[in-house]
Parts: sequence; structure tokens; C-alpha cells
Amino acid sequence: MKIMKYTLWATVGLSLLFASCENILDINPKDRLTTKDYFTNEEQLRLYSNQFYSNNFPGDGDIYKDNADVLIVSPLDDEVSGQRVIPETGGGWSWSALRSINFLLDNLGNCKDQKVRDKYEALARFFRAYFYFEKVKRFGDVPWYDKVLGSDDADLYKARDSREFVMGKIMEDLNFAIEVFKETNRTKELYRVTWWTAQALKSRVGLFEGTYRKYHGLGDYEKYLNDCVSASNEIMTASGGYSLYQSGSQSYRNLFKSENAIDAEIILARDYNNDLSLVHKVQAFENSPTLGRPGLSKKLVNYYLMKNGNRFTDQPNYATMEFKDEIVNRDPRLAQTIRTSNINMNVTMTGYHLLKYANDNMSYTGDSSNDLPLFRLAEVYLNYAEALIETGNPANYSITRNYIDKVRVRAGIPIIEESLEHATSDWKGKKDDQEVLRQIVRQERQIEFYLENQRFWDLRRWKKAEALNEHFKGWNIAGTSIIEFFKEPQN
Repeated sequence: MKIMKYTLWATVGLSLLFASCENILDINPKDRLTTKDYFTNEEQLRLYSNQFYSNNFPGDGDIYKDNADVLIVSPLDDEVSGQRVIPETGGGWSWSALRSINFLLDNLGNCKDQKVRDKYEALARFFRAYFYFEKVKRFGDVPWYDKVLGSDDADLYKARDSREFVMGKIMEDLNFAIEVFKETNRTKELYRVTWWTAQALKSRVGLFEGTYRKYHGLGDYEKYLNDCVSASNEIMTASGGYSLYQSGSQSYRNLFKSENAIDAEIILARDYNNDLSLVHKVQAFENSPTLGRPGLSKKLVNYYLMKNGNRFTDQPNYATMEFKDEIVNRDPRLAQTIRTSNINMNVTMTGYHLLKYANDNMSYTGDSSNDLPLFRLAEVYLNYAEALIETGNPANYSITRNYIDKVRVRAGIPIIEESLEHATSDWKGKKDDQEVLRQIVRQERQIEFYLENQRFWDLRRWKKAEALNEHFKGWNIAGTSIIEFFKEPQN
């Protein structure tokens, strides 16, 4: 009996000892925060989520450098010159931004306020949708992760999930964000994600995936085009929303040179502030002889319509016309995108000296602090119009023309019906022809969104990579191309 008593007391004593040790080891460290005492209130969630903006949205160089067939830079980007190879590391295959998003989602339970939890779950899921959209655009099939992975997690090595599965998850995240933001974040904010931003991203995603699937033969594209139409329509018809910015003949230029983003049209912008040393190099890029000497290609200049709405390329001598003549009576956006006087040939390879984003001191080569747009209403209009064209219902073509016309009229050129009625080309009178409308909206996108990180991805979704194989030309002097850039055809 004694032995049993001693054994019992020893067991109890050891249990108390281990319990005591366990309690001591469970004490939170006092020199740093842990997940147990963080993510407990809105301020902490807001501070943590601030990183999502810088980690996921494109930086200044991504915004104003078009890796496509309409901007010539020395040296040409690998995507354009046909020299891109599969890298052993990098190439955009980075997942750290996703881990930060999922880390917040995994720890939201620390916050006891349900409305706050919902708000920041919506924000995190918006950014997860944005992250995965960028991955799908570049890689197609990618592995879907909705939790934080440990170093020994087997899912680190899982196979890629299908494009269809990942796109479904992207739309789930966006729809969740839209529903929550409808109640918690419906106000307009230039630098924070809101209901408007989530709808704008859904519009962009729907158009990209719908047209990509259509032109790459993947099928089931209509549902994505319909998502684009519905999201765009929500923005365009909601009360207290956005309108195309109009302030006279320089409206287009003002949108991009303004120190503070113009909130009449711009839904979301990257905030820059010289006093806080938040600056970018866009104007230096345009005016410095050491940053690639960028310039428009002759191809893009040809896309700008005449001011009366006729195609420039319908003129018999358009290909050999000198610069001083080709800039006369053109779409006013041309003279708000490139200089038409005081051209510095030391800083542009093609003669078409960039002006978009430049402030009034056009020779400035220092740091810039004007805000850079990420989403704006003009994109929503053209997304909506293109999606309606691609669904192929002629009953919608008058609506389609109406929203393209809004962008054209703001620029200072006639509406589609008027310009087609007086056209001297084979487009004459074809205001309800699907292929004509398709070419018109594509042309409009190239001009309106130049240097806004759109052209390369438009070519991808339209399956038009052959555009990168064409000869690149600069301006003409005395009927002779000053520079012709030739690239071997890509495989």
C-alpha cells in the first residue's frame, strides 16, 4: 500500500510540474507581437493589409512601359524581341504576396467584431483574386492555395490546378468582396479598394477570360463575358458614381499629368507624394537619353483616326507621309500622347517623343510625383462595349456604340455612326457589323490605354502575338523611314 501511495503522489507531483512548465512556456513574449494578440481590431487589420497595395498592384515601371508592339525601347524587351526563355527562377513565379494575404485570412478569428472581420476578409479576398488573375494571365494553370503553408506541407509540391478551377475561385472571391463592400465600403476612395474597385476588377477579369477562352478555343466563354457586362453595368448605373473627366481640349492629358488623381473618372490610383519621397521615374523615362530612349512605333501612330473620324490609313500616302503632315487634323489624343513640337531626338529612338504623364515642364528628367491610374471609368466603358460585341447579339450593338462613343467624344472625334456614314473605306455605313465594331473597339483600346499596361495582355487574349513579329518603324523624313527595327519571327 505504501508503494502505491508514493507512486500516486509522485504521479500527481509530476503532473503539476509539467502543467506549471507548460503554463510558463505558454506566456506570450513581451518583446514582440504574436498572432494571439494581433489582428484583434480594425486598426491592426488596416495596418497589416496596407502591404497588399504595394505588393500586388503594378509599380510605376509596370504601368508606363508597354512590353508590346507599340513602344520601342532600347534594348527591346525579351517578350517583344522573341528572346524570352523559361527561367530557372523568377519570371513572376513568386508567392510571397499570396502568403501575406492568406496569413491575414487565417488569423481573422482573433477579431471579435463580425463586421470588421467581414470587411477585411473581403479586402483580402479581393487581393487574392487580383494576385491569381495576374498569375493566370501569365502562366495559365497554377496551384490554388487558400491557406498558409508550412515548410513541410505536402501541398508545396502539388500539381497545378486547372485554369477553369482557379478562375472559378477568383470569381468566388470577387463576388464575396462585392457583396460585403456593398454594405461596408460603398464610398468612393482614390487610394483604397472599395465596392467600385471590386466591380472594376470583375469587369477586367471577365473580359480577359471571356475573350481568351473564345479565341483560344477553350469554350464556355459566354459566362465570363456576361460577368464583365454585369459588373460594368453595376458601375455605370450606380448612383453617386463616376463620369468621364472633361475639362476642355486637354482632358486626356490632364488625367495623367495631375499631381493628385482626378476622382471624377479614376476609380483607383497609386498615390505618389514628393514630400514623403514617394516618387516614380515616368518623366525621366520619357526625357532621358539613358533610360531606353522610348518612342511610339509608326504602327500605333497610324491607328489614330483623323479628327473627322476617318481612318488615317485610308489616305493613299499615309505610309510615307512626313511627320509634319501626319500630325495635322488627327485625333487630339495623339498630340496629348507625343510631342508635336520641341522634339528631342536624343531621347527617343523613333522620333515620336512621349508626352503622356509629363508635367508642364516637359524637359524635366527628375523624380515625378503625379499619381498613376490603376482603374478608370473609360476602361469600364470599353470593357462593356467589347464584351457585348463578342457575345454577338446585334440587338446590343447600338448600346455598344454608345459607350465607345462616350470615349471618342471626350477625345474630340465624332461618334461611330457619323464617321462610318462619311467613311471613304469599306467600313462605310457598317455601324451594326460585328467585325467592324470589333476592330473599332480594339483600335480605341490601343489609343486610350497606351502606356497603361494593357496592350501586351490584349494581344494575348486576342491571340494576336503575330503583331510582335512585324517590322517596327519610326517617323518619316522626306518620305523615308528614319528607323526600321526588324525582329526575326518568333517560333
